[in-house]
Parts: sequence; structure tokens; C-alpha cells
Amino acid sequence: MASEDLALDRRGFLQAGVAATVALMGVGCAVPGRNDPVLMGFGAVPPTLHDGITLPPEYRAQVLYPWGTPTGIAGAMPAFAPDASNSAADQAVQAGMHHDGMHFFPLGNDGTRGLLVMNHEYTDERLLHTNGVERWTAEKVRKSLHAMGVSVIEIERTADGWRQVLPSPYARRIHGATPMRIAGPAAGSPWLRTAADPAGTQVLGTFANCAMGVTPWGTYLSCEENFHGYFGGPADAAARMTTAQRRYGTVPGAQWVEYWRFDERFDLSKQPNEAHRFGWVVEIDPFDPGSTPVKRTALGRKRQESATCTLTKDGRVAVYMGDDAAFEYIYKFVSREKVRPGQDAAARAANRTLLDDGTLHVVRFDADGRGRWLELVHGRGGLDAAHGFAGPDEVLLHARLAADVVGGTKMDRPEWIAVHPRTGEVYVTLTNNSQRGTAGKPATDAANPRGPNLFGGILRWREDGGDAASNGFAWDHFVQAGDPALPDIGARYPRADDDAFGSPDGLHFDSGGLLWIQTDMSGQAIGTGAHAALGNNQLLCADPASGRIRRFLVGPNGCEITGCVVTPDRRTLFVNVQHPGERRDDGTGALNSAWPDGTLPASTRPRSATVVVQRRDGGIIGT
Repeated sequence: MASEDLALDRRGFLQAGVAATVALMGVGCAVPGRNDPVLMGFGAVPPTLHDGITLPPEYRAQVLYPWGTPTGIAGAMPAFAPDASNSAADQAVQAGMHHDGMHFFPLGNDGTRGLLVMNHEYTDERLLHTNGVERWTAEKVRKSLHAMGVSVIEIERTADGWRQVLPSPYARRIHGATPMRIAGPAAGSPWLRTAADPAGTQVLGTFANCAMGVTPWGTYLSCEENFHGYFGGPADAAARMTTAQRRYGTVPGAQWVEYWRFDERFDLSKQPNEAHRFGWVVEIDPFDPGSTPVKRTALGRKRQESATCTLTKDGRVAVYMGDDAAFEYIYKFVSREKVRPGQDAAARAANRTLLDDGTLHVVRFDADGRGRWLELVHGRGGLDAAHGFAGPDEVLLHARLAADVVGGTKMDRPEWIAVHPRTGEVYVTLTNNSQRGTAGKPATDAANPRGPNLFGGILRWREDGGDAASNGFAWDHFVQAGDPALPDIGARYPRADDDAFGSPDGLHFDSGGLLWIQTDMSGQAIGTGAHAALGNNQLLCADPASGRIRRFLVGPNGCEITGCVVTPDRRTLFVNVQHPGERRDDGTGALNSAWPDGTLPASTRPRSATVVVQRRDGGIIGT
């Protein structure tokens, strides 16, 4: 593309965003000069290292669902034991650890009841057990598996705020030992067959559940991310691992936990195929507690981050996905069949196989501001037996290797993806990549221009013709994060007065078009070195058209802020506080948070929790 054409293309990209904002003002966004509250007019929130929730003065926060809270299953509601003495059976019906991606599904039309569905990403074994990581046992393995997965809880709004409905017919805990089905092109593949499941179509559990998505027909998509850390084996077996196993990190001796010593399915030297049954998108019907979750293999296997759905112009579904690791890829799946409209039980039944048939793509960002979606289809683009792909199942099982062959762009940890509800612009967080541009690692490129990239940023694109089925698009950088006082880092904000942040992770568009950005600086980086001025992890509110970015919430010490979702009426925001008290690398192993139950110095075990945020006057969130 000629430089003049490129300038016009980018100008059109930005002008379209401005036009969309004008349109939004006519459909509910506040407009200065009217009687409505001012958009993003909330009070200032400074960066802070306070061990608590910091909000604008006109807002309030309520802790709703901390780790260990009973899920609400009738007859199975053991209370949380502060000394971690709850059994594995208790944990199976309690809130899991490390809350992450989340969605609110309304029940009825008045906005006062709904289902809150959330992921539980991983475990901190030092907090989960009374004796921490000392002396692993089979019971510890079971409890750890039960502390991950997904919670489905029913909540209702009262005069005093939101509360959990106990018991609830919808309440459910899905975890690392829940029976599931494997569907799609890779179901039954020899790579998925094990001694316990010779057909390769059934699997026990889901874990490492990070980001999520919601289908147009009203089901929940949970993403299995860092599953590799739970598979292990004797270190001397590492030499026998394949290239694909190494690429996915499933190598004996590199495990985070010692499951393999007590459960053979996690021993890579004995059950090498079990790990192939993880790293998928899992579809869950939150309205039917008796339904079986399904792993959708057509969407590809990776360290799955995000499964963001949107409709194509002809009524099919497109699913955008990231692979959260340095130098990995962004993917898009487009279904073959059209979506049957609706979100009731009949619609969910009619669309039950829609995600099993379609085309997976990987992205390539070109230096001229254009990009392409490259098909990952067996027999095309070098994806054949000569390059190690004997069939379609192997392309999906080893999506990372397939993306290498067709020439996707290696990214700086692509995580959450969000689609603007009016313009269709797609935004993706690139959290960071300290390896970019270092010795022996890939150099910088147009889409990943900083190396090392300590702070990450947000990249966006507009599909050609505004159609998610398009193979081409225009792209630019929405923001390159960091501390503007450190010019050598290269931070670039749309406006000089935007609030600074680092390591964007979660993204959520509310129905009014505001973009909510959640951050995940590591516990070791918070408050130190180049991150010293940024405070704890935070939730920011952005107006995509103007680029204005304002800090809205700061979390307690050591936490990640994640899982933000705003109710359809925009009067309640739910957000997750994950792993408060994450240990710093200071040699002491000391917790630096007692949130939400205690005070520092740490007087109790910190707990991940869901927080409810509302305006004190009941007004619209973000004003």
C-alpha cells in the first residue's frame, strides 16, 4: 500500500471511531451539557500501594464471593475454614482459588437476578493446605484439582446490595475431576486416546481456567491456559519428549506441582497423551447444572487465553483467541454454519455443535498497517505430512506449530480480546515480553515495536468491510503502556494526561462502549524499579474514540485485577481480585496482603474474591 493510501486508511480508521462515539451519545452515553452524568467524570484515583480497594469517592465496593465460599448447592454448603482445614470434598462445592474471567447472565428482564459464572485459574498450594507444600498426598492433589475450574452461582440485587442466593438450583462447581466430553475434528484422535479413555472422547476435568467468552446463544466458554504446569514426571524422562511436547511445555521435571506422584494420568512418562486433552476452549451451559461440559477441538489447542465471540455479516460466529506466552499467536475461528438466533434452551440446543465445524486462522500483522488471517487447514500452506501434520487433528492439536509453518506474527503475550459493541473494532492486550529483542530471541516488528517490552500495550484492528469473516484488516496501536517519565521505555498514550499503567491483561466493553482495562504486573515488579510509580494493579476506563484513559480502581497488594463485567443496565460492575498477597522475591516468603479478611502484618490468609462496585447514588458505572 502506498504511503498516501496508508495515511487515508488510518485516518478513516480513527474517524470511524469518532463517528461511532457520536452515535453512542444518542443511545445512552452521557453528553456534557445535558442533565446526564458526565462520561468518565468520576473522581481521581491515584496510584497506590494500599492493601485494599481504592475507588473514586462517589463509588462503593462490596466483597461478594471469596475463595472458600459455599457455591450454593443444596445440602452441600461447608463453611470456609481460615486454617485451610477444609477437605477436598469441601473444596469441590466451594469457591475455587484465583478468580479470573467472569460473566453475568441475567435471569429475567428486570436486572435484579442473574448467574455469575467465573473461572478459577490456579492454586497457591501454600495457602490451600494446612501444611502448605510439605509432604504431598493424594488428598492434596484432589483438593488442588477441586480448587480450579469454574463456579456458577446465583445472585440477586437487594436494597443493601447484591447477595448470593443460597441454595440455588443453578449452583454448580466444575473442576479438575468433572467428567467432560471431547468434540470436534480432533475427537477420537490417536493423540487423545489413553488407557482410561481408549476412544479419545471423554476426559476428567478442566483446570488452569483463565479468560473466557460468551456465545451468541448464551453459553460460557472457559479457556484452559497454563495447563502444562500440572503435568510432570521423573526428570530423566525429559530427553524422550517430542518437539511438540517441548513447545507446549509438557516436559517431565518442569512441573509446578507433584500431581504425577499420586495420579498416573499426570505422569508424562506413563500417560503422554493426557496433556493433549488440555489447552482447549470448554463450552458450558450455565442454565443446566446437569449438562456435560464440552471441549471444542475445532478452536485449536494452545495456552488458551480468551474466546471472544462476535457475529459475521452473514450470521456465522467468529471466535477470537490469544495464546498467552512470549512469541505466540492470535487466532480466529469462523464457523461453517450460521447461528440459530436466541438465548433460550431451544437456541442452546440448536447451536450445540456449531463450534465443531469451521476454519481456524492465525494472524499476520504487516508493517504497512494492514494484516491477514492465514488459514490453518490441513493440506494447505504446507500443513501436510511432509511438515509433520498427518491429518486435520494434528493441525488443531499442535496449532502453535501449524502457525509457525504458515507464517503468523509472533506476539508479546496476546491475552484478552474485546470487540466494540457498535463499531466492531477488535482490541487485544499484549501484556509484556521481557525477552523481545534480547540475544537469541526474535527482534522487534511493527506490531511488537519494543524490546524488551516491560509494560505491554493494546493493539486494535478493523476487519475489512466491518465483517468478522474477512481475511484482511487495518490495524494500529491503541496504547503502549508504561511510565511516561521513563522515555527510554517508549510508553505512548493517546493523550498526555492519560493515567499510566503497565501489563494490561483483561478487557471488557460495556454496552455503552466504554473499554475496561485490567492489569497484571507481577508481584515481584509492583512498586519496584521501572514499575515504582504505577502502584498496585488496577482497573482503568477508556473511551476508544478519544483515547482518554482514566484509573478507576486500584487493588490490594500483590493482586491481579481481572474478570471485569458490567451488567446490561450499566449500574453494577463485577470484578475479580486474584491472588492478593502474592509473595515478592525478597527471600522471606512473607505475604504482603491480608485482604479481604484481615490487616497487615498478615493476620489471616488472603483470599481471591469477586467484588461488586456501584455508584453510591445508583447511577451508571463510568460516570
